[in-house]
Amino acid sequence: MSSVLARIGRRRALQGAAAGFVVFGLLLWWLLPLGESPPSGTITLSTGTQAGVYQQYGKLLRKEFDKDMPKLKVDLLTSDGSQENVRRVATGKADFTIAAADAVDTYELGHRTGYHRLRGVARLYDDYVQLVVPRDSDVRSVADLRGKRVAIGPTRSGVRLIADRVLTAAGLDPQKDVTPFADGIDTGPDRLKRGEIDAFFWSGGLPTEGLQDLASGFTFRFVPIAADLVATLHKQGGATRYYRATSMPESAYPSIQNGVAVPTIAVSNILMTRADVDPRLTEWVTRTVIKSRDEIGAHVHSAQLVDLRTAIYTDPLALHEGARRYYRSVKP
Repeated sequence: MSSVLARIGRRRALQGAAAGFVVFGLLLWWLLPLGESPPSGTITLSTGTQAGVYQQYGKLLRKEFDKDMPKLKVDLLTSDGSQENVRRVATGKADFTIAAADAVDTYELGHRTGYHRLRGVARLYDDYVQLVVPRDSDVRSVADLRGKRVAIGPTRSGVRLIADRVLTAAGLDPQKDVTPFADGIDTGPDRLKRGEIDAFFWSGGLPTEGLQDLASGFTFRFVPIAADLVATLHKQGGATRYYRATSMPESAYPSIQNGVAVPTIAVSNILMTRADVDPRLTEWVTRTVIKSRDEIGAHVHSAQLVDLRTAIYTDPLALHEGARRYYRSVKP
């Protein structure tokens, strides 16, 4: 009897080991596409400003790359934002970056250096335009910014592109009808607290760390950007087609919004690279971006919106060959 039980025990142990190997094999398939060893070398990822979502996302993404590709060194470059990011990739100063679709399209429509080399890797999450004023401000609409001191973002930022267009749509000249300042999310909040500016524009994922920090010690509110203003904005043509009317959910900054959603503008973000970047490397990068959504999303809420079903839509950019390989490999 004992020998029979022993044989049964050995059989179950073997079955358990076999099941374990199957699970291990599936994990290898997920982590090691085509059974290849991970890419090595050095790449440069251009991110964004301090306290912005691009930089948070970039730092966390580098940690995920290190897990999947331990011999790949990832150098992070801070930047003013989308406009600078697009130019860096197009001219070879960075290999990968995140940029808003309107900034990408503006670069391409201008036929600027290297525009034809740009390729998409994944659509990520949406940026929301956030126009911030002190709680007791008399500014209730974009038009009310006339004569005010307004931070419209650094020259090479995506914020600057949007702020200039929004002000124009409201009938204001960004250089004459407001006193413009080139502050971004890294310096704008402190200047607003000190009373050195009356308002600032920010375009970023929700919530943005810089605004969360501001909310902890300063009472402010968001100025709504109404749908009719977005319709006027679209009449400017070109890259404005990437702006859509939406509302910033009340959960973005609960202590500031007090349960009220704010009408505003959203624009999608794209992880991008160049056509000449190694397809195998880009396939690995794409895989890590998609599978790290939950891990990164635990720290950067915007990353939770990265989705395999929408990631392939990188308009205005064609997909990079390496990214296409990945999406084909996981197609149901």
